[in-house]
Amino acid sequence: MDLQEGALMLLGPTMNAKVAFELSERLPHLPLRMQEHSRRAAEYASRMRRLGLRVAYPGLPDHPHHARLLAIANPGYGAGGMLCVDMGTEDRANRLMHHLQNTTRFGLMAVSLGYYETLMSCSGSSTSSEMPPEDRARAGISPGLVRMSVGYNGTLEQRWAQFERALSLMQQQQQQHPDRDAAAKYCKV
Repeated sequence: MDLQEGALMLLGPTMNAKVAFELSERLPHLPLRMQEHSRRAAEYASRMRRLGLRVAYPGLPDHPHHARLLAIANPGYGAGGMLCVDMGTEDRANRLMHHLQNTTRFGLMAVSLGYYETLMSCSGSSTSSEMPPEDRARAGISPGLVRMSVGYNGTLEQRWAQFERALSLMQQQQQQHPDRDAAAKYCKV
């Protein structure tokens, strides 16, 4: 492939026709998907907060950038579908994600974004692991920070029940093995 001459240089890379068609078929209902993505993230963030979890979501009134978000957001589209829940330690984060993926099928561990399934990762040990620890701390990325791109499949109540069950299983493990982790201050257990 010659990037300096020929059609590629003049026209730029082009998409496969099948992929372009599939993309064009999905664009008309993108607003509906984004609204549901955002609505669920807002609901999960509120419910997680009520459980005593440390949550970062710009749609919550106490988020430091909440007012800025309201000033620039498109009406009806909420605060987006990304949220973070801080489990305190990498071990707690990984145990929660393990149960969310493997036990309750709430979502999938992945570093991607924007899928119809909920995707989650422990940012400190994945996407941000190359940052020096002091930069991660300055950015608010604790070792136990779980980033979630909230999906929109299944019902909200079904998915919430899956989240609560996974959290309960993680907490039961904590009670059975209290020496494994002393970070209960991050979560009302």
